[in-house]
Amino acid sequence: MNTLKSVRKPRESTQAVLVPYLILASLFTAALVVCNLLSNKFIEIDLGFKVFVVSAGILPYPLTFLMTDILSEFYGKKKTDYVVYTGFVVLLFVLLSIYLAGLFPAIAGSPMGDAAFGEVFSNSTRIILASMVAYLVAQLVDVRLFHFWKWVTKGKHLWVRNNGSTMISQLVDTVLVVGIIFYDREEPSVVLQYILYGWLFKVVMAALDTPFMYAASWWFRKRFDLSEGEELDWASE
Repeated sequence: MNTLKSVRKPRESTQAVLVPYLILASLFTAALVVCNLLSNKFIEIDLGFKVFVVSAGILPYPLTFLMTDILSEFYGKKKTDYVVYTGFVVLLFVLLSIYLAGLFPAIAGSPMGDAAFGEVFSNSTRIILASMVAYLVAQLVDVRLFHFWKWVTKGKHLWVRNNGSTMISQLVDTVLVVGIIFYDREEPSVVLQYILYGWLFKVVMAALDTPFMYAASWWFRKRFDLSEGEELDWASE
């Protein structure tokens, strides 16, 4: 089996290699948290050929897959998995924080009273739990599919692994999160419609992020003098 060599150019310091990794991981985590904070608001987005009714939380969500694809391309599966698992811990922390905040009554004159807090976060527990399950499964699927396509194409055709892995993993994510949230609240036909429209919107967003993937690829290869298919590794000297 042909394998892709993981390298770090000797002239690069560990800090130089690590800083982009931390920036990408931070953007990934921030987008993940914002997704859940916005998830209770539903909006209409007109893309010309179709008006999509989606959760506002879906807007930053494609960014998480772009970040993991960039991380997978240049830092490998193992270091990308670290970011995915960290994101899961962050979501767990958000869930516990919301739960703890709900245990304490609001004081008189609080800008957000108990009623408003309950209205905003009443569905958050179920939504975040659904998001946690869907997120973990879909992101791990995305990382593994990305590296599968990278192996199949021998490091070539970046657009294939970027779009192919994201589109399939987004379907997994949409089926899980919509299914968990609405399985006992809506008719099956309505749930299927939510899944279809949510996934189609994510597919469009995945296609639109392709230029950003190529821009990141150009920067990493120029900055670290990488050949096609090579990955960075700060652990080796």
